[in-house]
Amino acid sequence: MVKTGENIIVGISVGDMNGIGPEIILKTFEDARMLELCTPVLFANSRVFTFIKKYLKSKTNFIYTDQPDKIQYGKFNIFNVWNEPVDINFGKTDPIVGGYAIESFVSATRALKEGLIDVLVTAPIDKHNVQSEKFNFPGHTDYLNQELNGEALMLMVNGNLRVGLLTEHLPLSEVTAHITPQKITEKVKIIHQSLVQDFNILKPRIAVLGLNPHNGDHGVIGNQDDEIIKPTVEKLFDEGYLVSGPFPADGFFGSALYENFDAILACYHDQGLVPFKTLSFGKGVNFTAGLDKIRTSPDHGTAFDIAGKGIADFSSFREAIYMAIDIYQNRFAYEESNKNPLKININSRKE
Repeated sequence: MVKTGENIIVGISVGDMNGIGPEIILKTFEDARMLELCTPVLFANSRVFTFIKKYLKSKTNFIYTDQPDKIQYGKFNIFNVWNEPVDINFGKTDPIVGGYAIESFVSATRALKEGLIDVLVTAPIDKHNVQSEKFNFPGHTDYLNQELNGEALMLMVNGNLRVGLLTEHLPLSEVTAHITPQKITEKVKIIHQSLVQDFNILKPRIAVLGLNPHNGDHGVIGNQDDEIIKPTVEKLFDEGYLVSGPFPADGFFGSALYENFDAILACYHDQGLVPFKTLSFGKGVNFTAGLDKIRTSPDHGTAFDIAGKGIADFSSFREAIYMAIDIYQNRFAYEESNKNPLKININSRKE
């Protein structure tokens, strides 16, 4: 898995080129020391990026190739996914540009599956303008869940704060129907395994948030917390998982109780991401746990309002690169430690 004497190949999907994706990518690799950690391969078009580089007055150097298996280590590589010109209009939503974002992403995912890249880092897309007959998914995670092995779970990470979602891109009106013992059990086990193999936490502590305000106040506001979440958490605890809850979400974050846990499972999107982004925005990373391949992304969107102005903060994207590398190395160490366990031949022992 890890290559001796070579750094890790980080595949990058370009995202929406009218947003801040190109800028944060170029800014990240202006620091030549990044090329000592990894070899980036951007799935895009070199002529388009030459234009963007000049527009943003970037000093980042890159080389290009038409063959993803012919990259140069220690260089910023661009793999030409398409050859035709693209009109770039920073700050504008454009389904044509959205289509190229998906071409980049699909090509990078294929390279990830084929082992041509080691990890994938995705720049932000506009979830509306990427929709087509060829790509009918709410976002990156759903497509990766189809293409890769395992069961995907969105895990937002900033240091020791890790927030996973029981349900993701669903209207609030549909959330309650998805709060089931099976789904809670599945998500807790995915988080547990990821904390062990991806973050090197041997005995992870997991908190589950309640669905209703005040955990339903014993059925006054709702009964899902008492009748579904609590019994499932207790059953998982009896099976050996260090899982607790349900906790009322407001007090859990307001009292900093989250600091006592290695990960938190929120019931729905905003319940988990509002506090996470309040505490971590610009520094957090979106990691797709539960799959056999590694994908990370920054914790923000396309930011059309500041695109092309040269003021985008690239910290979260750089952290996504760092985290992908760290998880790759942690998985290698985990696989090595669980491979070929020592077998003792009791007949060979001396009396």
